[in-house]
Amino acid sequence: MNNLIESFIKRMTKEDIIKFASKNNLKTTSEEIDFVFNFIKNNYQDVLKDPNKFDITLYKNHFSKDNYLFLEGLVNKYKKMII
Repeated sequence: MNNLIESFIKRMTKEDIIKFASKNNLKTTSEEIDFVFNFIKNNYQDVLKDPNKFDITLYKNHFSKDNYLFLEGLVNKYKKMII
């Protein structure tokens, strides 16, 4: 499964993040999109290796309250799938 995720991330664009946010009715800023894009591109391997070490609370200040709560739930959901 990690190969599939890695393949997607290598092709991922900011537009993919914008579409995902829109599909989930999230109102995002360009700063939030940039942060998510850069974080994923630069850290996905570490997160996939050990999802339990990833602590989304460290990045809370990068998001609006609603977007942070959505991301927190999403991260917890996918951590369970990866582990």
